Amino acid sequence: MTYLRATLGMALLPVLAGAQPPQAQAVLDAVERLSPPYKQLSRQIWENPELGWQEQRSAALLRAQLEKAGFRTRGFDSMPTAFVAEWGDGKPVIGILGEYDALPGLSQEDVPERQPRVAGAPGHGCGHNLFGTASALAAVAVKERMQALGLKGTVRFYGTPAEEGGGGKIFLIRAGAFRDADVVLAWHPGDFNAADDNPYLANISARVRFRGTPAHAAGAPEAGRSALDGLEIMTHAVNLLREHVPQETRMHYIVTSGGAAANIVPEFAELSIIVRHPDLSELGRIWERVKLCADAGALASGTKSEIEIASAYANFVRNPVLRDLLDRSLRLAGGVRYTDEERAFIDKIRATLGARAMPPLERAAEVLPPKTSLSSVSTDVGDVSWVAPVGHFTAATMPPGVPLHTWQSTACAGTEIGRKGMLVAAKTLALASLELLGSPELVRQARAAFEEAMRGQTYRSLLPEDRKPGQTGH
Repeated sequence: MTYLRATLGMALLPVLAGAQPPQAQAVLDAVERLSPPYKQLSRQIWENPELGWQEQRSAALLRAQLEKAGFRTRGFDSMPTAFVAEWGDGKPVIGILGEYDALPGLSQEDVPERQPRVAGAPGHGCGHNLFGTASALAAVAVKERMQALGLKGTVRFYGTPAEEGGGGKIFLIRAGAFRDADVVLAWHPGDFNAADDNPYLANISARVRFRGTPAHAAGAPEAGRSALDGLEIMTHAVNLLREHVPQETRMHYIVTSGGAAANIVPEFAELSIIVRHPDLSELGRIWERVKLCADAGALASGTKSEIEIASAYANFVRNPVLRDLLDRSLRLAGGVRYTDEERAFIDKIRATLGARAMPPLERAAEVLPPKTSLSSVSTDVGDVSWVAPVGHFTAATMPPGVPLHTWQSTACAGTEIGRKGMLVAAKTLALASLELLGSPELVRQARAAFEEAMRGQTYRSLLPEDRKPGQTGH
């Protein structure tokens, strides 16, 4: 049994699901008491959404709030919107990840019908305005309880930019930001509450460009070499390849440029493609075959092809010790309960999602068993899990049935519905961090689980070493 250890002669307090030990209740109370300015901060970031690598205002607001709370901060010359804030000293070092970038085109008022705040502008459809703020609130609550209990160690907030296609955490890894971290905790907005026990998907996102020879498409077609032909041959080969890759693989693409006019043989064509698989090594092998599809397109069409990797994320390395820690912490934090007014808002917003069956709203009040089914999405938190023990969970910041990356999720992220889930996340992070700070044995177990999972494996990002922050994108 794991214990949350107090200090100097105080009795050890068991952390039991369904109970509220005195020290656990003090953590929950601290998060609630400290929350008002963080709720306001989450709304400020929501009202001023910024794309990856452009989060100057969002990063500055979070950094200033943490400095006000007594945290030491430092930035990174190569990443102006990344920073680290920490309090305390020595071991263990418990990190908490925070994100704050928005998504393109998802601007939305906090109303249950499609109504952009600014047409075509970004919006927080992934709830990162809540993500970064909850993590900062948790770090400050941990600092307060560390002082009260006399706990030694360091609590560290990582301000990580450009998760949405930019791979900000990969560049932080390369800058050595996680080198001395004993454990790193993270969460993500969603429509349920549960600790994670799935690998997510490693991915590669790339631009494939074909260059040919223009000519009059009717008057002298024999003189042309169509870049669009090369692209189409590649996509046909990719679609045939789907039959011959592991079934968990995902390959999806769009044509970003297909020529200038129908009566001109296209000189240039471009494809944006993402390939995913739950194992980083297997993804590398699949990617080599996708590159051959591009080579085939160029060879058959008499054109030239080039590939630029925009981003590449690793799968998530599972850690059962941290999974169980977050599960019991989440159960102590509890779920989300909606008022009648919020339920009316939710009914209207779920009605915009069509006739598909919706989970009961009561699911938001529950803590589900750790999520074991494979998630078909990707995150650069996976890369961090290859260099340090990482625990991850989801908190219900949107009603059950509302998907991420939609205007509906943007609307919820700006309301009290989202902020209620934000507090669940902050409480869970704070409880788990304090249990780790009070139990060297638990930290040792998490490290041992990490080393066992990494046995025979070495982290090597598929993102080229010469890529620079800000070059990558959606």
